[in-house]
Amino acid sequence: MCGIFGYVNYLVEKSRGEIVDTLLTGLDRLEYRGYDSSGFAVDSDKRNENFVIREVGKVSELRKLVQEAHMDMSRRFSTHVGIAHNRWATHGQPSRKNAHPHRSDPSAEFLVVHNGNITNYRELKSLLESKGYSFETETDTECIAKLAKYVYDTNKGRLDFTELLKLILVEIEGSYGILVKSIHYPGEVIAARNGSPLLVGIKSERKLKVDFVDVEFPDIIVEAVADDLTLNHRLALPRGNGLGLPDGSNSLMVPGLNNDLRHSQSRAFISDDGMPIPTEFFLASDLAAVVEQTKKVIFLEDDDIAHIYDGGLHIHRVRREEGMSSIRSIQTIEMELQQIRKGNFDHFMLKEIFEQPESIVNTMRGRVNFENRTVKLGGLSNYIGAIRRSRRIVMIACGTSYHSCLATRDLFEELTDIPISVEIASYFLDRRPPLFRDDTCIFVSQSGETADTILALKYCIERGAMCVGVVNAVGSGISRQTLCGVHINAGPEIGVASTKAYTSQYITLVMIALSLSEDRLSKQSRRNEIIDGLGKISAQLQEVLGLNDRIQAVCETLVDKPKMLILGRGYQYATALEGALKIKEISYILAEGILTGELKHGPLALVDEDMPIIMIATKDKLFDKIINGIGQVTARSGKPIFIASQNGPTLVEGNKKENGLAEMKAELQSAETSYVRFEVPETVDCLQGLLNIVILQIFGYWLAVKKGYNPDHPRNLAKAVTTE
Repeated sequence: MCGIFGYVNYLVEKSRGEIVDTLLTGLDRLEYRGYDSSGFAVDSDKRNENFVIREVGKVSELRKLVQEAHMDMSRRFSTHVGIAHNRWATHGQPSRKNAHPHRSDPSAEFLVVHNGNITNYRELKSLLESKGYSFETETDTECIAKLAKYVYDTNKGRLDFTELLKLILVEIEGSYGILVKSIHYPGEVIAARNGSPLLVGIKSERKLKVDFVDVEFPDIIVEAVADDLTLNHRLALPRGNGLGLPDGSNSLMVPGLNNDLRHSQSRAFISDDGMPIPTEFFLASDLAAVVEQTKKVIFLEDDDIAHIYDGGLHIHRVRREEGMSSIRSIQTIEMELQQIRKGNFDHFMLKEIFEQPESIVNTMRGRVNFENRTVKLGGLSNYIGAIRRSRRIVMIACGTSYHSCLATRDLFEELTDIPISVEIASYFLDRRPPLFRDDTCIFVSQSGETADTILALKYCIERGAMCVGVVNAVGSGISRQTLCGVHINAGPEIGVASTKAYTSQYITLVMIALSLSEDRLSKQSRRNEIIDGLGKISAQLQEVLGLNDRIQAVCETLVDKPKMLILGRGYQYATALEGALKIKEISYILAEGILTGELKHGPLALVDEDMPIIMIATKDKLFDKIINGIGQVTARSGKPIFIASQNGPTLVEGNKKENGLAEMKAELQSAETSYVRFEVPETVDCLQGLLNIVILQIFGYWLAVKKGYNPDHPRNLAKAVTTE
């Protein structure tokens, strides 16, 4: 959930001010991942010392503290390492002491920033306290820094940075993306990931010799040594320990680990004359933090250790695994800087809502041929036949991604005749249901790093199911671990509340359903209808955005309401759930999405003249049943706000159509004085939710703004949920 950022300049002279600005700009780009507190560490003016600055709140508060700090910003460094962090609090309250970087001791011999969750930190903390270490924070991360110092001191400084981190990682359980900086290894930084995203951006004026970095494997398998060591044993090795150490030694050195990897050359970064190339490295949790610096990146994989020193990047593994690639490719990213800027909008969320007519076109570009009415998904083309033969399809996701699965489940069932189940990843893991080799599991995630979804993916892989990924982030954990998949191509989404990713996930899943039914003649008419609808959806969505001012005016009347009901049926039940989520997560109004058919089974008790209600009443095969639900609400003095089809039938006797803001103002003293109706273009029933949800996204945005909240940074939430 947190954001980590590191910057290394090697033989590229920079002032301290430039280095700090690079770190803070990186944190700005990662702020959607956490904004409870932030901090960074850079070299001090004195040898073997660091400046560490931490502050509660957003990066803007950290910038203020930097201006007050007594640092010589003009001092220049030809080689330097800085690390930084945005925190989303999981262990301990947001405070300066709990903010990262965390230190190993008062002298800060080791400094650590971390994204993830160390599940055995209590045991580590207890053991280290028994060794005399004093803890200053409530976090799980501090145990990594303390453990680094313990391992270093125990081995009397005879380990290089990679060997040191390998021994630390053997002790750690849980998920992590970490950066470590140390006074004992000046000009070096080391990073590792397991379950939390981490990438390395590379910037050099000279062309690199090769477009990959070799993975360096050890001469021995560390597991063979580690298997003989329990946690208590490793941290308290007895004299004469039987591991090949001299009698009386209490060292944590592992025989065979020191295999001269420290002296190997990273051939991508060596010039023709054998001299190192001046290079800058940017380590980050997300592409957004490096896009304005470089477009050359390496995505680290789980259990990778990245060691940067002497102008080279070295990637290590603790053990060699069967089928493991021996290189990490240097990729060129296509993201542009303007994609992660707000432009003329006040907030990223509003910008991303208004980007949807374009983002859904990008999702379909090169995949849907509207003239021939065909759909081709390159990432699935070799596996479509196998998916068609599945005994069932299980869709697994969390939050908004789960709602996109729910929104398209009916269509999958209709077009494929394959049983479909939709699972919330965390509940799926709680139940651990039976899976079989002829099941296909589809994992949907915007970030591709959602912890519960990745754990569910691993569970399904272990049971032999075919695993398909639907993600937005290129190079993410889910995209690498699934057998095949589709990128939704929605572009960067910075606002914490997902908007354009939802509509692009929705369309991607529709395209998958269309691909699976391509060979079925009985479904051709329905498929053609849907493809024709997809061809019109962007222009229709643009039309819906024209209701922005009217929605803003209605929100003025609802801003003081503490709760709200959103009703939908059929395809629009998922729309009601997603709309309620948008409203509650950014305006903090207790909005509840309810299946209209369930009203009389309990929720109708909540309906009265004071309860704000939004009813989705667009025309489809269930329209008559929707009218029945409207009657149940209005008979109890409810005054619903309708989302209805253009030129549709009267929903309530005496209902008035409002087509302009000026006409509304005369009678809209409050939303209860009349039935308010927002009309949207009519499309194919299974695509109608793409238009209806935009109304609710805009409702959520303006309710938050009118209440004085920042919709980009809802309290207690972060964009990428990388912890369970």
